[in-house]
Amino acid sequence: MASTTTPSISLQSNSSRTSFLSSPGPKCPKPFQITGLKLPFLSHSIKFTHVKSSVTDKYNEVVVDEEMDRIRRLQNGSDVRGVALEGEKGRTVDLTPSAVEAIAESFGEWVIRSLENERGRPVEDVKVSLGKDPRVSGPSLSVAVFAGLARAGCLVFDMGLATTPACFMSTLLPPFAYDASIMMTASHLPYTRNGLKFFTKKGGLTSPVVEEICGEAARKFANRLTKVSTVPRNPPTRVDFMSAYAKHLRDIIKERVNHPLHYETPIKGFQIIVNAGNGSGGFFTWDVLDKLGADTFGSLHLNPDGMFPNHIPNPGDKTAMALTRAAVLENNADLGVVFDTDVDRSGVVDNKGNPINGDKLIALMSAIVLKEHPGTTIVTDARTSMPLTKFITDRGGNHCLYRVGYRNVIDKGVHLNEDGIETHLMMETSGHGALKENYFLDDGAYLVVKIIIQMVRMKLEGSDEGIGSLIKDLEEPLESIELRMNIISEPRYAKAKGSEAIEEFRKYIEATRMGIRFLRRLLGE
Repeated sequence: MASTTTPSISLQSNSSRTSFLSSPGPKCPKPFQITGLKLPFLSHSIKFTHVKSSVTDKYNEVVVDEEMDRIRRLQNGSDVRGVALEGEKGRTVDLTPSAVEAIAESFGEWVIRSLENERGRPVEDVKVSLGKDPRVSGPSLSVAVFAGLARAGCLVFDMGLATTPACFMSTLLPPFAYDASIMMTASHLPYTRNGLKFFTKKGGLTSPVVEEICGEAARKFANRLTKVSTVPRNPPTRVDFMSAYAKHLRDIIKERVNHPLHYETPIKGFQIIVNAGNGSGGFFTWDVLDKLGADTFGSLHLNPDGMFPNHIPNPGDKTAMALTRAAVLENNADLGVVFDTDVDRSGVVDNKGNPINGDKLIALMSAIVLKEHPGTTIVTDARTSMPLTKFITDRGGNHCLYRVGYRNVIDKGVHLNEDGIETHLMMETSGHGALKENYFLDDGAYLVVKIIIQMVRMKLEGSDEGIGSLIKDLEEPLESIELRMNIISEPRYAKAKGSEAIEEFRKYIEATRMGIRFLRRLLGE
């Protein structure tokens, strides 16, 4: 039956196939042995031979292939995403504990292999951390991750409620400095979904690597076909990394503001509204802003709730922005902040209640970065507007437009720097933004830290205009619309169908251009 899906994985398989042997029949009584049976009324022996059913084997192979495809289809670019709970119309649960265990085990094995190749010797005590957002499927799937990593031979550290950027930073900040990390989240998607994001000290895994891990997990899953382990061989060690991560952010603000009167409380006198959307972002209020002296009265939806009862935790969500804007205006606040579920994206509201996301947020970050790094290149996805390009170039920057997808945008910035082209900001219209100074990590909290530092500096310089004044000359496009098209296909063929549609559209555009050129020639233009 056809289904509606938008997968983004390659359905390739060199996997071994497993066939299921039918159970043997009941044993015959001794006088009636199957082989070499002799009867008194016959002058010769009758030999019965078991005939293997090719139809049954073919059916079993198809079933196993389909199960393996289910695991591969969980790949979503550089992440794993799937349905973890019933309740979503037209979708069945595919991110099961068994699938998650197989993926976690394959990731653990990949980490060990990579470290051994890098160091040229066997490694021991490979340490992997796990963080999660507040989704209700998190606890049961966490057990599966712990079991899979333990099966691979890793030592596991449980960070509990965390953010995606914090998981990466757990591989760098001492005394933690784990070899790898996994964040369990499905970002702004409904509560029924969940997923996995993977990190090493070098950053997030690329799509080809995640494809390799999912392929190996598919083979494990098909060969095992058992329930998830309930008791990991090496139980996880509970750690409080989020406190260390919050201190890391606080120290950055204190050092870079360097307030002449109150160094320890540099944002004293500022009111900042945070809307965490019941995701993982509440820590930024009580562990960062409050401890730095800010007034956070009026903040919204700080307590984690995996059902997300108030609105989708997404800085691009109109309800989230409208509620934050209203709170800023009602409290006469200096800044409003909106985080997505796992805090790798953010948006803000200025002191006049103007929402700043999409092109405006990129422009704001560009203005800040170009003050610090004149002439730098800024990479964005190709959906950004021509007025944004003008805004960047008017300030002496270079604008590089690249493929849609935050991982593509960030990787482009990394490659430009490797080629000697100074690139300090990589940002997508969705709110994913990474800075060279912050390990090329897309961290929504870090972007807000940069904005707060600039806001305080402006105040110290005698300006009361607020951060919105930095983009007052950004022209807005006459019209801006984002279209998302579903692919109607069986899931295993969806990517191929999507590629086919894109190619047909490309041919259509090219043919249309040629037709227009031909008509212009006929008309003598």
